[in-house]
Amino acid sequence: MEPPVDFAGAAVPVAGGLEHPRFAGSPQLTEVASGVTVLGTGSKGDGLRAVQGALMDMGFALYGGADGRYGPDTARALRNFQVHAGLRSSGVLDTATLKALDALAPAPGSRGQSRALPSSFYAGQPVRVVIALREHRTFLFDPEGKLVDIFPNAVGTAATPTHPGLKVVRAKLDQVATENAGARLWNDRHVFGARLLDLSWADGRRSGEELHGTSAPALLGGDVSHGCIRHANEDILVLHDALAVGDRIAVVETLQDPHLGVPVTVG
Repeated sequence: MEPPVDFAGAAVPVAGGLEHPRFAGSPQLTEVASGVTVLGTGSKGDGLRAVQGALMDMGFALYGGADGRYGPDTARALRNFQVHAGLRSSGVLDTATLKALDALAPAPGSRGQSRALPSSFYAGQPVRVVIALREHRTFLFDPEGKLVDIFPNAVGTAATPTHPGLKVVRAKLDQVATENAGARLWNDRHVFGARLLDLSWADGRRSGEELHGTSAPALLGGDVSHGCIRHANEDILVLHDALAVGDRIAVVETLQDPHLGVPVTVG
């Protein structure tokens, strides 16, 4: 297998010790790093808990939290990270996946990541949000292009996909309007969660897609919607408050999309 590379083209080593303070010193993770074992079905331990915590701080959905037990939520989070890192999407913690995490995870107590972040430009235009469909993450930037946070999302199914491209915020709905829309469209006041931001294409055409909250947070991290981009309710509140009508949103399959600018390294 070829060693993984970050988006700046630098090889991420797949052998040797772990350097990140989240992972260094863990006997369980040392065995993974050295190729002695992989962590998958039936695995549990403090090393796995550290990996789960890092994935959550990087904005990958893990509904069960960092409980130190490998289950379907952990497998899904690892698959989404493996898409980001350009690795085989196995859903198990192997040497290459752990080494990529060792290189990309934020410092203990921090969120985000310091390398391989998307640019805040799409086709030469500044954007406030980048939505990476295949890794199920939403990147929020401030008006100066600095990363604010990364949130997990859920996107469209294969039959009802979320369409990539450049979009803009067409309208912002508060909680009352969001609940009324849910009741009118789905006979469920809570289906859109706490807030909704209606999107159009950059040329003004209706997209039929929205950013909104969710009444089913356990489904974040997957392809489950009718094309809209779902977020945890606490996250859609942040997005709703941060964005204005007319702000641009880039929707891409992966962060290697050629329309995005040069990847960013922080610090």
